[in-house]
Amino acid sequence: MALRFEILGRFNRARAAQLILPHYECQTPLFMPVGTQGTIKGLTTHQLEDIGCQIILGNTYHLALRPTSELIDEVGGLHKFMNWPRALLTDSGGFQMVSLLHLADITEKGVTFQSPVDGKPMLLTPEESIQIQNRIGADIIMALDDVVKTTITGPRIEEAMYRTLRWIDRCIAAHKKPHEQNLFGIVQGGLDPVLRDICVKGLVERNLPGYAIGGLAGGEDKDSFWRVVAQCTAALPEHKPRYVMGVGYPLDIVVCSALGADMYDCVYPTRTARFGTALVPEGVLRLKHKSMEDDMRPIDPTCDCMVCKTYTRAYIHCLVTKDAMGSQLLSYHNLYYMMKLSRDLHSSIVEGRFPEFVCQFLQKMFPQGDVPEWVCNAMEVAGIDISSCNALFSSLPSKVEDTVEDDTKSRSETVTITF
Repeated sequence: MALRFEILGRFNRARAAQLILPHYECQTPLFMPVGTQGTIKGLTTHQLEDIGCQIILGNTYHLALRPTSELIDEVGGLHKFMNWPRALLTDSGGFQMVSLLHLADITEKGVTFQSPVDGKPMLLTPEESIQIQNRIGADIIMALDDVVKTTITGPRIEEAMYRTLRWIDRCIAAHKKPHEQNLFGIVQGGLDPVLRDICVKGLVERNLPGYAIGGLAGGEDKDSFWRVVAQCTAALPEHKPRYVMGVGYPLDIVVCSALGADMYDCVYPTRTARFGTALVPEGVLRLKHKSMEDDMRPIDPTCDCMVCKTYTRAYIHCLVTKDAMGSQLLSYHNLYYMMKLSRDLHSSIVEGRFPEFVCQFLQKMFPQGDVPEWVCNAMEVAGIDISSCNALFSSLPSKVEDTVEDDTKSRSETVTITF
């Protein structure tokens, strides 16, 4: 395996580790920004290094279309093509089964897409997905899985889970660079704890370098979300990295880290930046709002990023949605925020102050003490006392069992919006 995973500290389920990959030694928990076609929109690779980015995620499906994996291979891999010296992860292309479902036909052989570029059919099999990723050359490559939205019910969920297990064997057989690239399997099974358990056991039997929890962040209620994460992290090997796919909200990352997850990715920080929104400890800051037009404070007075040290809210207000510079500045700030959150999670666990960090994080985001009930339930299972920052703590159920079978009622998520 081209991976070493060393746990440096833990608090109950939460752990901080060193993830050593061929191109970089990473500290977990960590967040990976999404660079679909070898770029984080508006930012240079030098800027990404400056803010502490450790791993960038590339999209196999889109890279195979443009500029093509053959071209990337000819120039020596995606690291050289995009001039990125640190780690890379490529997804399998499977997520397009959900995002481009109207263009896809899923069979046991693979997924046939109608190309959004020229309309021609493109068959993506497990073997082809791995071959493309071998040519791209990322440090971590993902197995092709059968992805289904968690809001779907019925026999399709079970079909997709078992197909995912069948496809992992085809991915393993097709993987030609196991000493250079690490193949991660993806746990599927929707919101069904029995199916999730079957999939975890099947993947663990394959003794892969790492494991991802897939099929979440697709519209399911938050109580179901955290319970699936808790079930899977509890069953996955202690000595292997655990990656929750598609998770990018800071609150979700803190909760999942408390439950034992290590890696995350999402377009959220950069996509929300392009709509004029900044991430701050209190939640989000809407820079398009009229109240920002004469506000001479930085986005976040406590932030040390280049943007907060240099520009005012009023200046960025003039730029957002009107000038590319606005989205670039907000993307820089938002990714800096995510990298700092990752570093703070890591250091607080290593230094034995993780519960204090969680409470401080929640106090800033929910100053009225209205911490969402799903967060309270998850923290109880994680063994973290948040009574000091939760005004409604005494009204919660007396005990939340460490299981996903009970209480899957939908609960709304509280989002703090700051002006």
